Amino acid sequence: MRAVIVEDEEFAAKRLAQLVNELAPEIEVIAELNSVESGSKWFSTNTSPDLIFLDIQLNDGYGFDILDNVADHPPVIFTTAYNEFAIRGFKYNGLDYLLKPIVKDDLKKALEKFHKNVTRNGQSSTKNLEHLKQLFHKEYKHRFMVKVGNQFKSFNVEEIAYFKSHEGMICLYTHKGQSYPIEYTIDQLENILNPIHFFRINRKFMVSVESVVEIHSYFNSRLLLKILPKEEEQVVVSRERTTNFKRWLDM
Repeated sequence: MRAVIVEDEEFAAKRLAQLVNELAPEIEVIAELNSVESGSKWFSTNTSPDLIFLDIQLNDGYGFDILDNVADHPPVIFTTAYNEFAIRGFKYNGLDYLLKPIVKDDLKKALEKFHKNVTRNGQSSTKNLEHLKQLFHKEYKHRFMVKVGNQFKSFNVEEIAYFKSHEGMICLYTHKGQSYPIEYTIDQLENILNPIHFFRINRKFMVSVESVVEIHSYFNSRLLLKILPKEEEQVVVSRERTTNFKRWLDM
């Protein structure tokens, strides 16, 4: 079997190729491509492989852009640095993914799934792929309107440090230390905010990457955060979210 890796980080591509050779020596990695441009060119001049490892977000576009020009493309195992919330649609739609940094056991499971599926139908579902495109081209909320006295004020998401739930009310906190109640739940915020910039650390807090200034180990495999503007309450990343939080911050 022949595989192609499309990955714009050279170290990540080399590591993935090494792991594939170790776990599935029957799969030969015949090309390592690092952009939409090089990927599109390669697939237009070469016979399609049996498997593609495809980074979703490349320096010059999305990996999907390569597949758009490949008729009857082979099965795809996607790779991504997005947190688990952002990619929850993958398993629902029957496609597999590897979350960076790639874990050996995760790759092993993905390859096992590939071997099973290739014996069944050998092709990725076009319907599933279209759903994934929509997921990653999703428009996220850019601003919030809040009521200040008898007036309304608009805040761009770049101005917001974090969101906090307190006594049934959700407040947004700006980087300047202002706070305003908003008519959203934490669950709703998790769906409408760009997961690259905001992360839900527990049932009460959703923080922006710019607000996190210190990270400390905490008991029971959790993390204690110092965020700005300063929060009097302890800001703790829940145990079940700690691993993805570290990945989110590329720790």
